Amino acid sequence: MRDAAFVATMVLLLPLAVARPFVGVLLLTWLLLMGPERLVYGPAASMPWLLMVFATTLFGCLLAGEPRRLPLNATTLLILALMGLFTVTALVAPSNPAASLAKWEGIETTLVALLLTAAMLTDRRRLHALVWVMVIAIGYYGVRSGVLSAVSGGAYRQWAPEGLPIAERGPLATAAVVALPLMNYLRLQSRNAVARVGLVGAMGLCLLAVLGSGSRGALLALAAACVAYGWTGGRRVLPAGLTAAAVAVALILSPLPLPLAGGEGASLDLAAATPSAAERLATWENALRLALVHPFSGAGFAGLSDGAVVEMVSPGSPGRAAGSIWFEVLGETGFLALAAWAALTLTGLVQARRLAALPEEWAELAWARDLGRMAIVSIVAYLVGGSFFSLAYWHLPWALVVALASATAILRRSEAMGRAEPGAWFPHAIGGLPKEAAVPELLPDVSGIARSAAAR
Repeated sequence: MRDAAFVATMVLLLPLAVARPFVGVLLLTWLLLMGPERLVYGPAASMPWLLMVFATTLFGCLLAGEPRRLPLNATTLLILALMGLFTVTALVAPSNPAASLAKWEGIETTLVALLLTAAMLTDRRRLHALVWVMVIAIGYYGVRSGVLSAVSGGAYRQWAPEGLPIAERGPLATAAVVALPLMNYLRLQSRNAVARVGLVGAMGLCLLAVLGSGSRGALLALAAACVAYGWTGGRRVLPAGLTAAAVAVALILSPLPLPLAGGEGASLDLAAATPSAAERLATWENALRLALVHPFSGAGFAGLSDGAVVEMVSPGSPGRAAGSIWFEVLGETGFLALAAWAALTLTGLVQARRLAALPEEWAELAWARDLGRMAIVSIVAYLVGGSFFSLAYWHLPWALVVALASATAILRRSEAMGRAEPGAWFPHAIGGLPKEAAVPELLPDVSGIARSAAAR
């Protein structure tokens, strides 16, 4: 039944992606974040859905003549730089070529999808739709985990489909924390009372999933998110944010064996986690050593988990997953790629801060101000929680940075920008970044040709 429902949904949406290419962008985001094809069985599970969506979306772009240009800004330039640096890593790094190229292909697919998203994200409605898809994709797993954790009394072992970066309970709980502020953004912007109530319920269940995960990394992300929320909300919200953060930290430090996540990780006792912490620190040290030996290419996308590669810098050490976004990028791709990766995230934070600082009296810009505030909370949660999990190439934070760059561009073109007086605060805040450039036209204007052929 689930297989038939998924196939029917794709059969209906693929033609729509030809007629409306932005639908294809939303489909790409859904597939990359949620991986719904991994939840089905039989022939539907083995079909190249991502390739099919790419093909239909590009065909739709060709017919519609959209997008005409790729915006050149700090975000898109850094994405292009990462594409080049990651390609160098895949070609020259010492890790297993087949495994490295397979991971490179998935990352490059994500980056190409981001460029297409940046080119198509031209107005507020599209941006809002993208955030909805991001929330639905992650919220599905967060809500399901929250419900089953409540029903089972915490014995349910949270999971997402194998092959997704958030497949394990720790990364999944961290993803739920990252999605919580975006749910709140949609709640603030939704006019439909049912949607607002549903989002509040989803937020509560995602929070329950985080608490029921037993993941210290996710709880640290939650504590950091509470502090960031209090900071961005001003004096009225800061005490509540600090109080919630203190509760999360207290849970982390609690020596009491809490019945969380059923058996594995059922206690938050830090002393019991010492061997795991020691292994993680050893892996981080190996990642640094590999980066020092291969500063420009790193050890390759499969280098840290390849025992033969790790043996070169640390004899007797087994290969393991990095367990940190920072050391994952450093060990696998080197210092230059780490700098570009960090710069992309920093660019998102700067843009989010500028949006969050928009004056309160500009009521028509409340959506941008709320987006900036909630994006700061999401990015902070990702940076803190991701420091303990291998989520460096996860699509959601990159898509959020692209959305922030697009929001800034949308504001520059808005009527409010046109009404701003010279020297007013708004132009300085949003116009502080250089105006977008544009590359030459991406696609020939064949829309007229297509309409003429249809008329015949």
